[in-house]
Parts: sequence; C-alpha cells; structure tokens
Amino acid sequence: MANRHLARSVVLQTLFEWDTTHASDKEAATILARNVAEFGGDDVDQSFMDNLLIGVLAKKEDIDLVIGKAAPEWPLERIAPVDRNILRLGLYELLFADRSQVPAKVAINEAIELAKTFSGDSSGRFVNGVLGAVYKELGEPGKDEQGGKKAKREELPLEKMGGAIVYAEHNGQYYLALVHDVFGRWTLSKGHIEEDSSPEVGVTRVIKEELGLDAKVGNQIGENEYIASHPEKGKVRKHVWFFLASSEFEPLILKKSGGLDDAKWFRLQDIIDLNFYDDMLPIVTAAVQKLLDRAGTRV
Repeated sequence: MANRHLARSVVLQTLFEWDTTHASDKEAATILARNVAEFGGDDVDQSFMDNLLIGVLAKKEDIDLVIGKAAPEWPLERIAPVDRNILRLGLYELLFADRSQVPAKVAINEAIELAKTFSGDSSGRFVNGVLGAVYKELGEPGKDEQGGKKAKREELPLEKMGGAIVYAEHNGQYYLALVHDVFGRWTLSKGHIEEDSSPEVGVTRVIKEELGLDAKVGNQIGENEYIASHPEKGKVRKHVWFFLASSEFEPLILKKSGGLDDAKWFRLQDIIDLNFYDDMLPIVTAAVQKLLDRAGTRV
C-alpha cells in the first residue's frame, strides 16, 4: 500500500523550496521530481503527490486568504515558511480534497504530524489551532462519526450554544440577517451561552455581540446536539438552541472574527439562492415558513 504520509512529507519539502526560492509553479514540478527521487522510495503514490502539489498551487490564493482569516494575529509573511506550507497543504486537503478519500480529521492529524516532525511541538499546536478553527467554521464535517456505545455520549463535556434567525420588517417585507463565513457560506449567528441564565438571554447577547442588534428573542425554532472534536478538549457534546428573533431594520455591525467576513439583510424571496450548510437548511426553512405564514394572515 502506498505510504501517503511519506508522500505528504515529500510534497511539503517541495512546497518549502518553491516558497523560499520564489520558484515558478512549473519549476515546482521539477523540484517534486527531484525530491521523489531522493526521498520517495518505492511505495510512494506518484499520482497522489502530483495532484496534491498541483491542487495546493492552484488554490494558493484562496488558502492564504483562509489562513489570514483564521489566524489574524499572524500575517502570512510572519509565519515560518515550513509552518506556512504545512497549513497550505493541510487546508487544501481539508477544504478541497475528496472527503471519501481524505476525511477532515485525517487532513488535520496529518498536518499536525508534519508540523511536529519538521518544525516542533509548538508548531504542532499552532497548526492544530488554525486547522481546528477552520474545521469548526466548516460545520465540523464528520462530527457525527463516533465510536463506542451511545451511553458514553453523556460522559462527554457539554458545550451549550445558542443561535438565531434574526428578522426585521422593512417596507412591508420580511428580511433576515445572515452572516457569511470565509468558506463562502451564509449561516446563522451562533455562540456559547454556558454562562447565561437561559438560552434566550444568551442568544440575545450573542446577537448583540455579533451583529450589533438589540433583538427580541421569540419562539424556539429548533435545536440539535452533536459530537465535535475540539482542538484542545478532544470530543465534546454541543447542544445548540435556535430561536426566531425580531429586530429593527438597522445597519449590521459585524463582530471581527477569524471565521466571518460579512453580514447582510436578505429578503425572504432571495434566501433560496444562497449557499447554506446542509445542517442549517432545515432551521432556516422552518423560520422562513413561519414568517410567510405570518405574512399570509395579514393579507
């Protein structure tokens, strides 16, 4: 069986040389061929390495943007070249690879091991933190994949979170306030509410902090619970309550965040054209239906 960990190591060495010598993409292929001959051995998957290198180079601009959003306190040029290219490689596999071939957790773990091998434990923690933040913003793909018996679920640490579908009436129409993440998806305001006296109180605070709105939290619209992998805590249970929340139609003031880059009001009829995460669609759909029912009773 081909040794893909070794293959990633060879691609990483190639990216490091390409980056530090300011080589062209065409020259990167030549560097890879030399590194394969020197370090590859007989059991390395050549096509895997070729595709990985080509993919990272093709998506470099997008990947670098994500690094900047996920680690805003670390400008790209200040990140050590080896760590910078470990992040590029890991993020390419996390964001763009076929998940049936490279599950999200495999992409993260492989990048962490590369950091520990080629850079050190502190780099491993840094890479873990950045990729863990991106993994969370992606909706934690693979979060429901868990071993063991269901009874063990209750033994995991519980994180309480609250989210909202914030709406406002303007010129006789309903609008929804949505946030946009660095991966091109529109989603809902959501945050931790462990320290709040109730989910409603927590969600009110989250909306104010994230969107700058003084919202009135109304009926619960849905909830879910799932197992997630935290970069430091390991497996945790996350329980999320989602509510309808009304607000005045005011300018949105987006909280600065490594994962979010925009916030906008949308008319209900425009929601269908937006790119949502799969687990958000039922929540948004239920909220839209309730608002449409309200609008219908007024006609």
